[in-house]
Amino acid sequence: MNKRIGFIGCGKMGEAILEGILLAEVISPDRIMVSTASMGSMTKITTKHKVKGTIDNAEVAAFADILFLGIQPAMHKQVLEEVKDHMKGSTVIITMAAGINISLIENSFERKVKVVRTMPNTPSLVGEGLTAISLNDEITDDDIAAVTALLNSFGKTEILHEDMMDAVPAISGSSPAYVYMFIEALADGGVRDGIPRKQAYRMAAQAVMGAAKMVLETEKHPAALKDDVCTPGGSTIAAVAALEEAQLRSGILRAMKACTDKTKGIGQ
Repeated sequence: MNKRIGFIGCGKMGEAILEGILLAEVISPDRIMVSTASMGSMTKITTKHKVKGTIDNAEVAAFADILFLGIQPAMHKQVLEEVKDHMKGSTVIITMAAGINISLIENSFERKVKVVRTMPNTPSLVGEGLTAISLNDEITDDDIAAVTALLNSFGKTEILHEDMMDAVPAISGSSPAYVYMFIEALADGGVRDGIPRKQAYRMAAQAVMGAAKMVLETEKHPAALKDDVCTPGGSTIAAVAALEEAQLRSGILRAMKACTDKTKGIGQ
């Protein structure tokens, strides 16, 4: 790819994306520039990844063909005001913050701009991310190809209508946290029954990863896969019945509703 990529802000998620792009060799380091809030963090990023660096957001905006905004929601209006007069008309702006919608980006400019709203998740750090994306009307097929090539370098992408984006944190952006709690609980149960802690975490995590892979690769309904494990009168169905009594499903649905409500509040 011969595009030039810019990052304004490069925290955990921004650096995960940067690492994924570089590891996949989608683009060379000399075609990437990062701006950070301090010289210390900029030096750390540029030394580690061999990319260009600056503490001037406008410099990155002028450099980039595709510009990632790796900043907190509250910073968007300020940063866009800083950079709007320095960007090329063809630059694709990618926002990654929960609750920041396309119209907020568009309204910061006095001209038409290309905007991609994304919601990545932390498994991007290990190349297994899921990034939901929505596009404004200025995005072309070539833009989509370039953006998805970058985002697919550290996982997979799903294109959604923007009306659905506030629901994405609950199902993929924040849900790794729920899964970590489940893995921790599984490991605690193993430790209670005598399995060493380190092995319990490995066994629980592998079981969760394997189960997820079964859903993705077999494309069978999760309920059918559950039924395959449940022998009549067996120990698995006894465990499933206990989880139903504990209202596992409704607890997850309540958590997701709380997450979605909070995300919508951030956008307002």
